[in-house]
Amino acid sequence: MSFLLLLLCAPESHAAEPTEVAPAAASVVVVFVDESGAEWSSLAGLAVTLRNGVDEHPLSLAGGAFSAEGVPAGPWRLMVHGRLYLPIDQAVDVPAGGILRLRPVLVANPEGMETLAVVGYDEAARMERSAQAVTVVETEAAQRQSADLGEVLARTQGVSVRRSGGLGSDTRFALNGLTDDQVRFFLDDVPLDLAGFTSGISNVPVDLVERVEVYRGVVPVRFGADALGGAVNLVSEAPATPIGGSVAYEAGSFHTHRLAASAHGVHAGTGLYARATGYFDTTLNDYPIEVEVPDDVGRLSAATVTRFHDGYRAGGGTLTLGVRERSWAETFELRGFGSSLEREIQHNVVMTVPYGEPVYTIQTGGGTARWAQAFGAFRLSVLGGYTRTEIAYQDLGTCVYDWYGECVRDRTQPGEIGSPGTDQVVWDQAVVGRLIAGWRPSAHHGLTVSVAPTLFTRTGEDLLDDGDGRDPLTSQRDTTAVVSGVEYQLDALDERLQAIVFGKSYAQLVASEEPLPGGDFRDVDRSTIRFGVGGSTRLHLAPWAYAKASYEYATRLPTPEEIFGDAVLTLDNLELVPEESHNVNVGVTLEGDTKIGELAFDANGFLREASDLIVLLGNDRTFAYFNVYGARSVGTDVAAGWTSPGDWVSLDVNGSWIDLRNTSAEGTFGDFAGDRIPNRPWLLGNAAASVGASRVLLKGDRVSLDWYTRYVHAFYRGWESVGLAAYKQSVPDQLSHTAALTYVVPLKHTRLSASFEVQNLTDARLYDVFGIQRPGRAVFGKVTIAH
Repeated sequence: MSFLLLLLCAPESHAAEPTEVAPAAASVVVVFVDESGAEWSSLAGLAVTLRNGVDEHPLSLAGGAFSAEGVPAGPWRLMVHGRLYLPIDQAVDVPAGGILRLRPVLVANPEGMETLAVVGYDEAARMERSAQAVTVVETEAAQRQSADLGEVLARTQGVSVRRSGGLGSDTRFALNGLTDDQVRFFLDDVPLDLAGFTSGISNVPVDLVERVEVYRGVVPVRFGADALGGAVNLVSEAPATPIGGSVAYEAGSFHTHRLAASAHGVHAGTGLYARATGYFDTTLNDYPIEVEVPDDVGRLSAATVTRFHDGYRAGGGTLTLGVRERSWAETFELRGFGSSLEREIQHNVVMTVPYGEPVYTIQTGGGTARWAQAFGAFRLSVLGGYTRTEIAYQDLGTCVYDWYGECVRDRTQPGEIGSPGTDQVVWDQAVVGRLIAGWRPSAHHGLTVSVAPTLFTRTGEDLLDDGDGRDPLTSQRDTTAVVSGVEYQLDALDERLQAIVFGKSYAQLVASEEPLPGGDFRDVDRSTIRFGVGGSTRLHLAPWAYAKASYEYATRLPTPEEIFGDAVLTLDNLELVPEESHNVNVGVTLEGDTKIGELAFDANGFLREASDLIVLLGNDRTFAYFNVYGARSVGTDVAAGWTSPGDWVSLDVNGSWIDLRNTSAEGTFGDFAGDRIPNRPWLLGNAAASVGASRVLLKGDRVSLDWYTRYVHAFYRGWESVGLAAYKQSVPDQLSHTAALTYVVPLKHTRLSASFEVQNLTDARLYDVFGIQRPGRAVFGKVTIAH
């Protein structure tokens, strides 16, 4: 339509009139160095723009460098602004064609006392001001504290992170009411479970993540994902300086120790770079809990006991080798990864029966390769990856344990969770691919096409199988999925308006065998093809205000874990079908600098009208996924923040109301029509306050005291229409507080930070998934050294 309007409105051309030749354009790359000539590794909050009095070209940050393409030849001024840096206004001469590389000296302004005019935006701010329904969470401050990634994300409006215990426990991430695999997770655009982190997003070390992108309901086609409620993309820091790295060590309550390290090197002459990361976590999770224990005659009474079989150990690492800015590749990268974890199981699903011996381990290894190159207005990006995961589960206990960790009597046959015991190994293999083709004929129009196939296969072995007949774990478990999309983007009204429209297709083939009584197997094959459409828009109402609206008719294909189980406590359900949803988001954002400091306000309303919604339900021993047939989630998120001049004080508050209800009038859950989906928080909020000062002991240092508060309103663990209110199982209101004291000091090219943190300061009783009690008051210390 835009092209048609241009043709209709264009003046009549005359062959005899001379044609004006546009000046040749060039690419501009800016790498900032400090006064010693070393490249800066952290450029958060920096805005870089080229201006010539008529036009303006903002530069975007990627891989430690700011860059812009299509800059006309001639004289320009390089404008650099940021609260933590002294401003730069430097004349530059852009050549006709080629690449102009600049290395200006950037001087830190740690006190941040000056009010600087911001004429552009860093990468995070640019994303949030785009038409995409995205919130960007920076992790720079969190990396200096003891909070893990799950805790950091739980402080974001609309996000709920629930756990079945302490570090390493199962985590359920919810975004605007939708949870589990309804929200897809990525690490540098690669599916998280195929990037070496099979234990969930909360257990990813925050020290290895530069920022987190939270997409609400509408997911860009570049991910090649079939998400229903949104997506979360973890972005790791790209190697920038010639040599750099960091080490973080944390120790604290419940015998917890966490270590994370990274190192990188970049060779400017050849474009080669390398990065290695590693982490190791261990904890006993031996925190006190409130349970009911029987006396000699079986009468139950309340008691405080210590968890005794809840240990968690995990470690892993990645090695990345790549090259960039070559004639044959804008980027070419190879990444290998491996990880391993061991998790003890303390009790049943509802924390009523203690266990003393069940344990499972997960070992993952694999790699990815990616290549990207621009061909004028076209850009091509290719990704491929392979992952192999081994899941071993053992439940061979021969004792009945009490809550004090004592063996009170022998079992007639082994197995605490199920008889006659379990000793099995399952192997998962996955191959992922993604092809993205982009065309940008002008600064106002863009077209993106993506195709993303994923192949999964599972096999296993029951080590207790007596060999009489075929082992059920050897049954076929294969899925093939292909998600494709096409997206068009328009920038108009001098970039005040940005609009995106897209279409997607979803295809899945499930080929499996269902074990039957008597040792027989039944083939269960199913194929699915679905389509979806959507769009989003952003309009700048003023320099300090913009509004967004988005819609997507989305389909999510059941994951292999939902169909085949997790090989531990989640059972299979071969009858699952894809879920669909109409997702709507509407919001407004106000932000700007005033005489009293920086002010920000954000309000969003949302609707999720879902059918065949896949929900995890459980009994006292195991879980399984089921289609709920219909559910509606409506709600709102509100967030506000204030930062004083000079960054002395900051206050932030957010709240979410989420009304997620079963809309099925018939079928398995027809009796519960109108009920809230059980075991989901529906009213929650966060508040944070920070007080800081610079140059306390040394030049350039900073000390800060941070306070975090979270409130979660009470919710039912079962269907709310069943039973009398006085006897229903519920999770009570919860209010928790965390305080953290952090000291940061720069030492030449090294930054040293130390923090002391008290979580659950008031030792409140906190409960989460299915009423499982979370840790009480805990104390942690952390030291970080970054070069």
